[in-house]
Amino acid sequence: MHWCLNFVCQPGSAVLIRALEPLHGIALMQQRRGGLAPRQLCSGPGKLCQALAITREHDGLPLDAAPFRLSASADAHPVATGPRIGITKGVDTPWRFVRQGSPFLSKPLS
Repeated sequence: MHWCLNFVCQPGSAVLIRALEPLHGIALMQQRRGGLAPRQLCSGPGKLCQALAITREHDGLPLDAAPFRLSASADAHPVATGPRIGITKGVDTPWRFVRQGSPFLSKPLS
């Protein structure tokens, strides 16, 4: 139904990218997502993939080569942790990492 973006570094380990703050290409993302406000473009794993046009064609591609472009932020940001979303096992494990106070999350930390 929806694609998800997982960063896989080793077999059996992955990080699900649930949200991001759109900084570039906002007009194109808005076309793909029906004209939503920037805060709503990438606030969930399916929404994020739709906004970035990530499909099955991207499965298995390296993250350090085109069409991907990852770069570290020039600024340090405080990180908060909390329980994961949408699971029943391991709910209390704080494996959700977010930019503290980000308005771009699908569900804020409580």
